[in-house]
Amino acid sequence: MGTKIKAILFDMDGVLIDAKDWHYESLNKALGLFGLGISRYDHLHTFDGLPTKEKLKMLSEQYYLPEELHPFLNQLKQKYTMEETALKCRPMFHHEYALSRLHAKGYKIAVCSNSVRATIENMMRMSNLEKYIDLYVSNEDVVKAKPDPEMYNVTIRKFELKPEECLVVEDNPKGVQAGRDSGAYVLAVETVYDVNYENISQMIKKCENGEVQRKEVINE
Repeated sequence: MGTKIKAILFDMDGVLIDAKDWHYESLNKALGLFGLGISRYDHLHTFDGLPTKEKLKMLSEQYYLPEELHPFLNQLKQKYTMEETALKCRPMFHHEYALSRLHAKGYKIAVCSNSVRATIENMMRMSNLEKYIDLYVSNEDVVKAKPDPEMYNVTIRKFELKPEECLVVEDNPKGVQAGRDSGAYVLAVETVYDVNYENISQMIKKCENGEVQRKEVINE
């Protein structure tokens, strides 16, 4: 038998919020002021899941983008993301249902995202999920963002739990790697619609029944 799961640790973009394109389009809008941009292919295969600061470092190495511009571009990208969020972020019933049920059952709930804290808080508020969340951990709360496991290690420690008592829900390889390396169980999803109460509760049962290993990634 496995250990009882006591906490669910959610990634945000692509898991609780369908916002991958918002971030992509917002950064490209900022970069476009300087004649630069990230192709859709590079976004999906290289940049997806990384914090904006890391993306800008990579762009500087590739295109000689002056590092002095990073703070301005980062601030502008966050501004554009907030504008996209205001236009497009809406509650999704299956997410509200899942988190409300998990919260009512006593599970600790965290959002662990490579986004900045202001973006996380704004998106959770607009999606009507903030009332169910016990902890936010952003890229501003760690030294190393995903794929490093620090974000999940910090969350597990703040919850005063063991890794085997936690289930991570992620959607991209960098986040999955971070969750796996933290020692927690990992549920990998394809879309925000896979993040529902049925899939999460079934995964919890599998973990507690010893049907999956912590280094094993289960896909929905």
